[in-house]
Amino acid sequence: MIRELVERSRSFRRFFEEEPLDRDTLRGLVALARLAPTAANLQPLRYVITCEPGANLKVYPHLRWAGYLKDWPGPAQGERPPAFIIILLDTEISETVDCDHGIAAQTILLGAAEAGLGGCIISNMDRDGLAADLGIPGRFRILLAVAIGRPREKVRLEPLGSGGDVRYWRDSEGVHHVPKRDLDDLILEVPAGK
Repeated sequence: MIRELVERSRSFRRFFEEEPLDRDTLRGLVALARLAPTAANLQPLRYVITCEPGANLKVYPHLRWAGYLKDWPGPAQGERPPAFIIILLDTEISETVDCDHGIAAQTILLGAAEAGLGGCIISNMDRDGLAADLGIPGRFRILLAVAIGRPREKVRLEPLGSGGDVRYWRDSEGVHHVPKRDLDDLILEVPAGK
């Protein structure tokens, strides 16, 4: 079952924007992230939830979508995510974050997949502009944004080609292709000890 969830947990970038998500659904996803492991059990992450069109309009312009798709400016009106979860670091608890935000974001995506939703973890953004538009106090540092909604696109995993190109791409039918390295290429064999 976990493999199925991981396979369904892709980076979706086009959504059914007209299908709103409620705050309780998003709170449920944050509740899952709250249970995830955290370095030294500090729990320094905080979350901003947006699922109202006006609030989403404050988030969307600050995000940068799909760096490999140079001619695509991001989801068009009607395909934008109906909700976002912004992951923050509370610097009064910790000045640094190692991997907590990645664990939290992936946990959110797994929960979304289980609920028949999809998402995209976004790191490339105008953090200062987003913080200003959302009125986020200075003690919080924006780490990631997670777009959430019902996916409007198909994402297909495929083996990495012989040229080793990892760049994702879209075909003429709008299917998003994501090359993945072979398992044997990922595992480094080391000599057994004596």
